[in-house]
Amino acid sequence: MILSCNKINKSYVTGDVLVDVSFHVEANDKAAIVGVNGAGKSTLLKIIMGLIPADSGQVTLAKDCKIGYLAQHQELDSNQTIYNEVYHVRQDLLDLEQKLRQMEEDMNKLSGEQLTRLLADYETLSGQFDLDGGYTYKSQVSGVLKGLGFTEVDYQQPINALSGGQKTRVALAKLLLSKPEIILLDEPTNHLDIASVAWLENFLLNYKGCVIVVSHDRYFINKIVNKVIELEDATATSFTGNYSDYTMKKEIIQESLAKAYENQQAEIKHQEAVINKLKQFNREKSIKRAESRQKMLDKIDVLKKPISQRRSMKFHLEPQITSGNDVLTVEELSKSFDNKELFHNLSFEIKRGERLALIGDNGTGKTTILKIINELIPADSGKISLGANVSVGYYDQEHHVLHMEKTIFDEISDDYPNLTNTQIRTMLSAFLFTEEDVFKQIKDLSGGERGRVSLAKLMLSNANFLILDEPTNHLDMVSKEALEYALNHYTGTVLYVSHDRYFINQTATRIIELKGKTLINYIGNYDYYLEKVEELSKLYLKEETKELPKSDLTDSASKADWKSQKEEQARIRKIHNQIKSIEEKISVLEEENAGLEEEMCKPEIATNIGKLSELNKKKTANDQVLEELYEKWEELSQEA
Repeated sequence: MILSCNKINKSYVTGDVLVDVSFHVEANDKAAIVGVNGAGKSTLLKIIMGLIPADSGQVTLAKDCKIGYLAQHQELDSNQTIYNEVYHVRQDLLDLEQKLRQMEEDMNKLSGEQLTRLLADYETLSGQFDLDGGYTYKSQVSGVLKGLGFTEVDYQQPINALSGGQKTRVALAKLLLSKPEIILLDEPTNHLDIASVAWLENFLLNYKGCVIVVSHDRYFINKIVNKVIELEDATATSFTGNYSDYTMKKEIIQESLAKAYENQQAEIKHQEAVINKLKQFNREKSIKRAESRQKMLDKIDVLKKPISQRRSMKFHLEPQITSGNDVLTVEELSKSFDNKELFHNLSFEIKRGERLALIGDNGTGKTTILKIINELIPADSGKISLGANVSVGYYDQEHHVLHMEKTIFDEISDDYPNLTNTQIRTMLSAFLFTEEDVFKQIKDLSGGERGRVSLAKLMLSNANFLILDEPTNHLDMVSKEALEYALNHYTGTVLYVSHDRYFINQTATRIIELKGKTLINYIGNYDYYLEKVEELSKLYLKEETKELPKSDLTDSASKADWKSQKEEQARIRKIHNQIKSIEEKISVLEEENAGLEEEMCKPEIATNIGKLSELNKKKTANDQVLEELYEKWEELSQEA
């Protein structure tokens, strides 16, 4: 055991945040702390680090254990360049290297026994330097910086000139290179693009130490962790396995608790009814029996009502009118900023009902494309065409559609004056704004709260084409799941930019990747993208077939890929239709068998050998067909 938290308690004026929180982690554990916003996840990390005190309880670390911490927000203040700031994080290695160089110089001046002793010391220190990674340290620094999205051009930027997100990435690089026995990470993926998050996953998976991470990135924690610590109602529960294992086990536990509670409540009501009935008889014996039952009832340890459904957003997106089949056509779109070309001659179409994810590295121009479509900024060249009856609803990650000086209530009522006060309050409660919350000013809200207000306005818009820029930013896991559900049941069309791979995997029917100033098309979700990314990147970006003219390569690759993916989609649809047909046949036969069994149990049939034999023969034939159908269903399900 490398870290133990024992009965940690923490309260603020607003109430208990942590109550008797206990858990432990082993030396090579990768653990996630999960919970809704405000559950106390960041507070717990700060208590472990000693940055804030617990009201009571104890944090115990293994002897000589070094612990490193990445907070959500960094206040790095340095005149150093990015490279120098990160390079000097292992000053112990640099000092040791300097000592070795000095010893090498001294060797030229010594002889005899002094030289022998120096050579022995040199060999010992050199071995230690090698063991600590000194000979590969420069390449490690470069590898970590590049992995976190910095280019060699960025290396010489001064720290004080960086954005908050860039400073966080520098702090993360320093932490990873310092190699503590325990790494605590608070939302480490917030400022990373998809490629950098994938790199970080592999780094942490192979890290020889303990990692504890707070993150809303479900794909990220699902891949790296072997333990989940859930904070709910101020208490902690530990689960072994990754995020998928946790959700499955959590559901089983919730169902079990709900069933136990319902059974106990039913028993209590039954006993109360019996007691009341006995009292009504108004006889001495009956009254004594009633009193005896009441004493037994009073001794029952009443179960706490379980949280059958976590407090989460509940909303439904539905267009007011149906658009034409052609929703958006983009032709030869180009854009540059400060003589830097973001993309050139991009063309794509979106059809009604598609949920299209636009992905790519930071700085490739994804948000720019959305802003051009929404006419917020002009294109350098190209054409944007909306189809017939298309009504656009736009979700801006910076929430420019919100008015900072307004209250939440006024933000809705001013834009939708036909809604009554009751309707507005009812709608806002679905987005977790109740009672006096609705009178908070937009400027005082957290990022997640502003996101929920923007989603509320989006729902009221009744648009049939939703354009979303990083819609899951600042949303907790439960809110993300609510948004996924709403989008998957939305009958309109969706185009969105996101770095949330779990969200993309759950919602996208198609992905277009902005890469190398062009677009690569994938007809499927994120799992499909991972399967095809290497193959299609080579085709679209001419890595292997450079002799082909650009237009021929792009057209042939696009057409070939489109055709093959369409064929694959058709094949999968056919399999699912077959599965559905088999399930219907199984249902009919099982129902028929139930009827036959009921018939055979009737007294008049049980004594009629001929009729009984006939019914049994029919049931046996059905069982044989069912066995074949079960096997076929299993085979097709595996293929699907």
